[in-house]
Amino acid sequence: MLNDPKIIITKSLRRLELFDGGKLVKTHIVVLGTDPHGSKAVEGDDRTPEGTFYIFAKNPESKFHLSLGISYPDDCAAARGLEAGLIARDEHDAIVHAIRDGKKPPQKTAVGGEIYIHGGGINGDWTEGCVALENAEIEELFAAVPIGCPVTIVA
Repeated sequence: MLNDPKIIITKSLRRLELFDGGKLVKTHIVVLGTDPHGSKAVEGDDRTPEGTFYIFAKNPESKFHLSLGISYPDDCAAARGLEAGLIARDEHDAIVHAIRDGKKPPQKTAVGGEIYIHGGGINGDWTEGCVALENAEIEELFAAVPIGCPVTIVA
């Protein structure tokens, strides 16, 4: 593991960068959701969200080899969903409290959820909003980062 890991994903470049503090440690090519332009808005839009998140889970039993859970929906998605009438106040509050406490936010929401960094290959944008790498690369990333690792996804 690294001392101060963080992940930055740049969607337009299809690039994941792993940092330890301010030092770039590794760069990986990634693929995204089948509709990669713009940030995730609703469940089923096949977009990869943009924003600042953290790893909330490490799944060694993923159907896509290994996976790292990204803390989406975040409080911004919750506020947007509440304002648009997509989610109720109690679901909004559950998301906000989970994010505040660094926990797993509700995953099956109208604004989306179940966003992971996982294996499965990089042959074109094929996910439902996740970030996919080659299996050997998710193995390296899985071993290198802890739960709580910051993840920033930018356009």
